[in-house]
This record gives sequence, structure tokens and C-alpha cells, in this order.
Amino acid sequence: MSDRADRQALRKEAHDLDVTVWVGKGGIDAVAEELADQLKDRELVKAKFHRAARGGTTTEEVAAELADAVDATLVETRGNTAVYH
Repeated sequence: MSDRADRQALRKEAHDLDVTVWVGKGGIDAVAEELADQLKDRELVKAKFHRAARGGTTTEEVAAELADAVDATLVETRGNTAVYH
């Protein structure tokens, strides 16, 4: 299966996931360990970024920083949420 097909399958699977990580004014440092722990137990984790966490940046930028911080794959961002693998 191609990387594109893999990503599409992960996005489809993530659609019905509940948000289990909330990123607030504490920023990504406050949730990086929690996300890493959840990714050990689950294939996919959905995170929501509140306005205070985004500051003057976009959800995509902050989501990518968090993915880098925990060595995860950012599957997609949609609105103020992101899905990690």
C-alpha cells in the first residue's frame, strides 16, 4: 500500500476518534509527554488546540511542532484539531 493510501486510511479511521489531548495556554511542552504516552497505547491520537496555544501561529504550525517534539507523524489537521500516528 502506498504512503498516500496509508495516510488516507488513517484519516478515515481518525474521523470518529474522540479528542484525548487538549493543548491550552501551557503550550506543547505541557502535553508532549501525555501525547507520547498515548501514542504508545494507541495507533492514533486526536488533539485539540485552543486559541491560547496557537498564539499568533496556525494550528498546522503548532501541530507540526508537537509532532516533532514527540517524534510522531502528523496525519492531518482540520480546524483546530490534529491527528497523530
